Amino acid sequence: MAKAKNTNSVKNQNPIASLPLQVHGQYIKDLSFETPGPFHQAQNESPSLKLNVEVRVKSFDENNFEVELQISAEATQKAGRLYLLELCYAGVFGIGELPQEAIRPLLLIECPRLLFPYARAIISEITRDGGFPPLSIAPVDFAEIYRQQGDQVQQFNSVDNDSTSVS
Repeated sequence: MAKAKNTNSVKNQNPIASLPLQVHGQYIKDLSFETPGPFHQAQNESPSLKLNVEVRVKSFDENNFEVELQISAEATQKAGRLYLLELCYAGVFGIGELPQEAIRPLLLIECPRLLFPYARAIISEITRDGGFPPLSIAPVDFAEIYRQQGDQVQQFNSVDNDSTSVS
């Protein structure tokens, strides 16, 4: 004899409607790759890489936000710059009913975390297509960056033009 499942707790809930975050779209907002030529690289010298990651948030209205993940990578050697890559990868996110204090961490931690793998793949392909070994960026801990900057950031009054960065 089969046991009857207790479904009373989920019967009246719609799990999709209760999600606090929706991705409405994501896209390359700006992309630049500059190089004097891949053959300017000295074969016996390892390049130096300077990497910067920044997150910016713009509010469209009370519940819809654009989150920009701005990544720049500059590879140099003693002879000069090998390449400069600048990518602004953005997403439009809708936020459901959340307490005010939960919105900022959601926008500066979770949204960039969703965008990052796509931006990372674009950077890898662009550097490879530019004649260099693919640049594989290590995962970024947006939560730790947020925690480190928590003491530096003033009280959260508005999400407009909010940003966080790591170098």
